[in-house]
Amino acid sequence: MKKLLTLLFSFAIAFSLTTATFAQDTMKKDDTKKEEKKEKKAKKEKKDKKEDKMKDDKMKDDKK
Repeated sequence: MKKLLTLLFSFAIAFSLTTATFAQDTMKKDDTKKEEKKEKKAKKEKKDKKEDKMKDDKMKDDKK
């Protein structure tokens, strides 16, 4: 009986640890995807600002 109870508890602990480990891996993947999206958005905004500035400079040159 003691061996069976020990086996049951060891299985429960091992299962809970592996479940937590896999859950953490998925969260990391989701976080990296979110970070990549933020980086792409920031790059796009920076590019848009640069293009707007170039258009403004071109318009100023045309007025002269």
